[in-house]
Amino acid sequence: MKKLLLVTTITALTMTSIVTAPKAQATNIALSVCEYVAADDKRRMRSFLRTKRLKIRNIFSEIKCNGQNLLEFAATNGSVETGSLMISKLPKQIVSDNLALIQNGSQLLIDAANERVSS
Repeated sequence: MKKLLLVTTITALTMTSIVTAPKAQATNIALSVCEYVAADDKRRMRSFLRTKRLKIRNIFSEIKCNGQNLLEFAATNGSVETGSLMISKLPKQIVSDNLALIQNGSQLLIDAANERVSS
């Protein structure tokens, strides 16, 4: 009886730790991506996404940095390299939808977005 109780307890604890781990990992991914955009570190952002096997187009709608989407956050921080990377990787429709949000940012980002939408 003690063995059964011990096995049940261990199984329950293991299942609880497995269920809570992805949420913490998702928070870490969002935090890391926001940090790389704020620092305008394109190389480290690409490397991070590659190691986690993520694509910008898949995580774009899920990540908010200071209440802004990634493109708007890049524009307000003047992150030209990471912003240009995102513009090149996102579908044209998403870039077109966010064009008004980046109008207050860097002219280089605005030009890259306009070129992406018009091509």
